[in-house]
Amino acid sequence: MIVLRITQLKNFMNRLLCTETFDRFPVSETSITTFTTFTIDGSFHLDFFDKETAGELNTRGRTQLLWLDVKKFCYSVIKGKRTPLQFKIVFQLPEKNCEKLIADYELSFDPEQIFGLFLNFQYNGEQLLLTTGTSLKLFTMDKSLDRAFDDAVRKFLLKQEISFEEL
Repeated sequence: MIVLRITQLKNFMNRLLCTETFDRFPVSETSITTFTTFTIDGSFHLDFFDKETAGELNTRGRTQLLWLDVKKFCYSVIKGKRTPLQFKIVFQLPEKNCEKLIADYELSFDPEQIFGLFLNFQYNGEQLLLTTGTSLKLFTMDKSLDRAFDDAVRKFLLKQEISFEEL
């Protein structure tokens, strides 16, 4: 786990809300506080959809919303002359990216052992922090996955030209 401070908030918000940078990330949870608090739990309620759409989502294994699915709503809540009092957005690394991470870093983990790899963005009205997190379905003292994920997050941010400093 690492904690990074995003140093150019305006650039980050542009990447988050106006580009495809995070579109394919599953949303674990989101809350935005402006004049009230808006909360999204990130899970699909398949019974809301017609049978065909629900079946398609189920076939594709989609149980969580993607950022693409809620980005416009979040943008509509955030936009305006005043910045939010706070927000929290928790992304989960897509499953395919977990598999790639394991292969790229030659880790001994099986993808089924990983519950999730998370990016937790928290803005408190003054600064934006990114905290990484890993959740496994088993107990292990092996921290190689944590180190690999933290390294991959740093590389991702640099590639996306998102400035940060380590705390």
